[in-house]
Amino acid sequence: MRHPPVHLLKQMNIFFIKSFMILFVSSVTVRVNLGSPNMPSLNTLPLEGHFNFHEVQHAARDFGNRYQFLPMAVLHPKTVSDIATLIKHIWDIGPRSELTVAARGHGHSLHGQSQAHRGVVVNMESLKGPEIQVYAGNFPYADVSGGELWINILHESLKYGLAPKSWTDYLHLTVGGTLSNAGISGQAFRHGPQISNVRQLEVVTGKGEIVTCSEKQNDDLFHGVLGGLGQFGIITRARILLEAAPARVKWIRVLYSDFAAFTRDQEHLISGENTFNYVEGFVIINRSGLLNSWRSSFNPKEPVQASQFKSDGRTLFCLEMAKYFNLDKIDIINQEVDKLLSDLSYIPSTLFVSEVTYTDFLDRVHISEMKLRSKDLWDVPHPWLNLLIPKSKIHTFARGVFGNILTETSNGPILIYPVNRSK
Repeated sequence: MRHPPVHLLKQMNIFFIKSFMILFVSSVTVRVNLGSPNMPSLNTLPLEGHFNFHEVQHAARDFGNRYQFLPMAVLHPKTVSDIATLIKHIWDIGPRSELTVAARGHGHSLHGQSQAHRGVVVNMESLKGPEIQVYAGNFPYADVSGGELWINILHESLKYGLAPKSWTDYLHLTVGGTLSNAGISGQAFRHGPQISNVRQLEVVTGKGEIVTCSEKQNDDLFHGVLGGLGQFGIITRARILLEAAPARVKWIRVLYSDFAAFTRDQEHLISGENTFNYVEGFVIINRSGLLNSWRSSFNPKEPVQASQFKSDGRTLFCLEMAKYFNLDKIDIINQEVDKLLSDLSYIPSTLFVSEVTYTDFLDRVHISEMKLRSKDLWDVPHPWLNLLIPKSKIHTFARGVFGNILTETSNGPILIYPVNRSK
């Protein structure tokens, strides 16, 4: 599997729409584990880790919380060889084996992808590989386990004044999990998704072979595994590109009532050289007291005008931006931010600004998670849809969806990422 030529990719911007609808569904699919004749053969495998055939219920749930597929067993590997031994064993059995294998990191799949009905779930967080190894220099990188959480990589790399270039909005996910998908957040327009910022991988293939791959070595496997949804192998180690980490972040939100102005400004921001480090957006449907709810984290530029703004019954579009900086550059950053904002067409009374640490900004969703968990609102069904919409169709999409469907239904957050196709 090879990538299409680069010139075909550098054609147009596309908007990445992540729609997360919080609904209450009438039923959850459950498949019961009735045992398997394969159980005795697994018990004979020489492993440093171990299988668990009894406590498997946790592996039958994921973030989507809509399907429950009970596995026959959960493998808790201590080494990459444990994973390779399992997969090679199933490969050697051949077509007569009905065992399936699913790698599970933090279980953040939506439709049971991290589950294995009557198969084996590999608990990637049990993998005890070498610790996170950060290499500074002209081209810094970190060598990390596929079961490592991104939040841990952030904390370790910051000890060296470094951090990964591209993120997801939520950092309590495993490296192997996000690299098997894409890893998209507000930095993707500058650096591309997380899969564009990997130098090398270690992969266990479907034959149980442990293979090192990169753009120059086993490149078909490298490009197949990145964003391959786990269908080409299990990522057990990755070499992640790093850059100098800032100390602080200017975090800004503004509102639009006109979707055309909103997307025009998003496109303008991701096309410039000296622009924000992070650009996202989200849709707000019929929210009362919206700006007042922002005051706990942001400061209004015009407090009196902001207090008079009414959001009730309206469909609004929030543009969220961030500018990274170090304290010795604060005056220059303030001038740059003012200049960037002066070119935008947002509603003037809705400018809200906050200044936070780099870590607090990147880990912002985890704070919301803790609040939802405290109210027992996190472990609920999460129907979720990711769409890539070309620039030429985004306004047609907005009229059909935001203008008709969503105004008549309750909804969860709808995130809009502008990304450059060339990245």
